[in-house]
Amino acid sequence: MTAHLRERGPCTRAAAAARPGRDGPISGRTDAELAISARDGSEAAFRELVERFERPVFSLVVRMVRDRSLAEDLTQDTFVKAYRNLAAYDAERKFSSWLFKIAHNATIDHLRRRDLDTVPLDAPAGDDERGGLDRVLADPAARGPEVAAGRGELAAALEAAVGTLRPEYREVVLMRFAEDMAYQDIAEATGLPLGTVKTHLHRARKELMAALAERGFGPGGLGA
Repeated sequence: MTAHLRERGPCTRAAAAARPGRDGPISGRTDAELAISARDGSEAAFRELVERFERPVFSLVVRMVRDRSLAEDLTQDTFVKAYRNLAAYDAERKFSSWLFKIAHNATIDHLRRRDLDTVPLDAPAGDDERGGLDRVLADPAARGPEVAAGRGELAAALEAAVGTLRPEYREVVLMRFAEDMAYQDIAEATGLPLGTVKTHLHRARKELMAALAERGFGPGGLGA
C-alpha cells in the first residue's frame, strides 16, 4: 500500500516544494521534527512520516469500515489532508494523535454518511485484518489453557464482535487494544473528554463480553 500512497498521495506534490540539501538524516528524527521539515517543503520528511504511520492508520481504518479498498482510500485521504494542513500542526502535541484525529474524522464522517454503523456478528474477517484484539479481554479470569489453545478461534470471534459495536465504541477499542494508544492520546485523537473515552471502553468491553458469551466464549474459558 505504500506504493499506492506514493503514487496517488501528496508526496508527489511535496516534491515540487522540497528544498534540496535541507533534509539531512531522516530516520533518527522525531515525528514532530519530521512534520516541521515536511511543512518547510521536505519531501523526504513527509515520506518518512507516511512510512511510519501508514500501517497503523490503515489498520485502524480497515477495522472500522471492514472494506480494504475503502480503507485504502480513507488512509490516502488522511495523509492528503495531513499534508495540506501541516501548517496547523502544533509541534508541542504528539504527531500521532494529530494524525489519528484526521483519520478519525475521515472515517466517522464516512460511516455517518453511509450508515455503516454495524456489520453482522458472523461477518468473516480476513486473516490479514485479524490479530491482537484478544487483548481486549484483559480480565485475568478470561485467560487459561483452554483460551490459549483456542486463541485463533477466539480472535476471529472477537474481531467479528468488535464489528458490531457502535462506531464510537469500536474506534476507542481499536485505538486502545490494537494500536496500544494511551487514554490521553485517544482523547486527543477523537476529541473526546478523557472520562468519555474510559466510559466508551468500559461499555464496549461489556458488550464484547456479552457477544462472545453468546458464541460460547465465557469467562471460564472456551465453550463455557
